[in-house]
Amino acid sequence: MTTLDSPRAPESASAATRSGLVAQFAEALAPVVGGELPVHLTLWDGSTAGPEDAPRVVVRSPRALRRLLRHPGELGAAQAYVTGELDVEGDLDAALTHVWSVAQERGLGGIRPTPSVVAGVVRLARSAGVLGRPLPPPASQAVVRGRLHSLRRDRAAISHHYDLSNDFYQLILDPHLAYSCGYWRSDDPDYTVEDAQRDKFELVGHKLGLREGSRLLDVGCGWGSMSLYAAEHFGAQVTGVTIAAEQKRFIDARIRERGLQDRVEIRLQDYRDVPDTGFDAVVSLEMGEHVGQRNYPTYAKVLHDAVRPGGRVLVQQMSRRGRHPGGGPFIEQFIAPDMHMRPVGDTVALIEESGLEVRDVHALREHYVRTVDAWHDTFEANWDQAVDLVGEEIARVWRLYLVGGSMAFRDGRMGVDQILAVRPGPSGRSDVEPVRPGAWS
Repeated sequence: MTTLDSPRAPESASAATRSGLVAQFAEALAPVVGGELPVHLTLWDGSTAGPEDAPRVVVRSPRALRRLLRHPGELGAAQAYVTGELDVEGDLDAALTHVWSVAQERGLGGIRPTPSVVAGVVRLARSAGVLGRPLPPPASQAVVRGRLHSLRRDRAAISHHYDLSNDFYQLILDPHLAYSCGYWRSDDPDYTVEDAQRDKFELVGHKLGLREGSRLLDVGCGWGSMSLYAAEHFGAQVTGVTIAAEQKRFIDARIRERGLQDRVEIRLQDYRDVPDTGFDAVVSLEMGEHVGQRNYPTYAKVLHDAVRPGGRVLVQQMSRRGRHPGGGPFIEQFIAPDMHMRPVGDTVALIEESGLEVRDVHALREHYVRTVDAWHDTFEANWDQAVDLVGEEIARVWRLYLVGGSMAFRDGRMGVDQILAVRPGPSGRSDVEPVRPGAWS
């Protein structure tokens, strides 16, 4: 694993203190971690503690502990990891899986350190020269301002993630540049994420009943993978909207390359500003997570109003239960500011409240594990190029993001579903087949 240079130990810490520093921290943290350290920990002074057969974590700078004292838990650890002040030797997935398993076995989810434990850790940190002024957040951490989910703030939040670099995303995603869960129809080793994305587009097209001349609205069209496929393979007339300028530039170039100017129009436009109505179908692939809890009824109403009576709407969206509807401190601060997820049943209810009738809910959670793992494999194979493009800190952000995302879907903390709905026509009629075609399976 690539690492940053190791800072030297603080001069204020005596040799005697440093020689036993990790053991002292292990003892002080025992009430918090429920006993022995779950990892083999090495500090910047070379002292080590923890099981020899456990994943190996190296704290390369006292700055890492300063971050953890300031932001205990996930955020402080993520800040230290992405800056290289803390590193994991070997397989990051295996290490995080082990730590997560130990936390569950020990029931650490609800543990809060007592004032005496906190005071003891602070005293130890002071004697080791760790304390100091709060460190600035890493440069890769998001900074968004303004009223939550205002047009300006939403553009800034989306830009933080999606305008990083089209070239960078091409080092991670398949040639379609599809940044959503694929649909894996084969276990053949020769079947790739590109095949899974193609089969996802086919599935979506059939669910929406697309045919030659169908008018399709693609809300949050990303790099245009669904828009282009619908035009090329189903003969649809497509309008796509995105608020990411880099994405629009990319899609427009592909439209020209493929001669689809008469079939696909991409707008730099917020979903709330779409004036068009009468579409035969509307699709929105993993866009609904970004609109926020308060704005979701507005988003669902836009989908409802855009489609003609009897027409179909397909929303593919991630779900999450429990705390952290934004995905947790790391995701919220580094990846997708202001994102909001909820249990799939709550999303279904919000869609129905818009006036749409939900006809099908298709769970794809296991498909996302395979999709993210494929992205991660591609990313690691292109690691050096990624670092050259965006720098090592952002590359480390993405390594942590991809590994953590795969774990979340694998362990059932997150899900993803395709929700097919219809806008009822006169007397409740719709053009959805009463018997689900085999292409939906």
